[in-house]
Amino acid sequence: LIIASLTISAILVFFIVPLTIVFFIYLTNILLLIYQRNNELKADPLSDVWNSVRKTIASFWDIYARIWHGYELHGVKNLPEGPGILVYYHGAIPIDYLYFLSRLFLWKKRLCLSVADHFVFRLPGLRLLLAVTGVIPGSREECLVALKNGYLVSISPGGVREALFSDESYQLMWGNRKGFAQVALEAKVPIIPMYTQNVREGYRMFKERRFFRQLYESTRLPFTPPYGGLPVKFRTYIGKPIPYDPNITAEELVEKVSKFLFSFQTKTAVQALISKHQTIPGSIWKALLERFDKRRK
Repeated sequence: LIIASLTISAILVFFIVPLTIVFFIYLTNILLLIYQRNNELKADPLSDVWNSVRKTIASFWDIYARIWHGYELHGVKNLPEGPGILVYYHGAIPIDYLYFLSRLFLWKKRLCLSVADHFVFRLPGLRLLLAVTGVIPGSREECLVALKNGYLVSISPGGVREALFSDESYQLMWGNRKGFAQVALEAKVPIIPMYTQNVREGYRMFKERRFFRQLYESTRLPFTPPYGGLPVKFRTYIGKPIPYDPNITAEELVEKVSKFLFSFQTKTAVQALISKHQTIPGSIWKALLERFDKRRK
């Protein structure tokens, strides 16, 4: 009984914060459903009718971000006034990205649409929350429509694979994914790199990955549970935009070389942000101490 109690306690210590985040996410969806029913809302989830409840949600997560991670957001001035594609590194849990969305909405009253993996839309009980917060599938057509309508669109080329199998070395796991570069060229919009310092020190994955990697590659489902949730310092840095090049023609767009160069430039920009702002390999102890470093801004 004692051994079982200690084992359960250890598991809770490892997973209590990630589970708490999941709980709050589902609670948010329940509150949205109540709000929708009480106000008899049938409007488009992306319309301004939902802004008051978006502000409430954003305020909650921003308070959580300030208290638990001392969250800071830098480089908002680098975001274009119009449409653009944000490209970011994917942590074990994209809680830092949720913090970014919340603060962006509170500061600029701006909604950034988020490209998510298909499995996210299969999660039960989150349909309304995904719609109101602007989570969309990553099809070329939907991204182009969103950009045409003036939205910022964010994507992590590494996606779930990067979340599960990258580590404190902060290796980008983009493979040959260059679709976002083609969309940027077609829409004639800039690409903006983004990265959150210490995101891997806050939440991590287990080291033994061979079995889980094989399982993921065969199912495309994330079976590896994240752990941690330590109150390390989070700073999100938005880099300078990579502008659209008007000299790239429609013919050049379909060529693999031009797409590769554009994607490589973006990958280099994200890697440059990591190299500039992140200790490699990441250190949980240093990340915790940064909560008290008032000089670094």
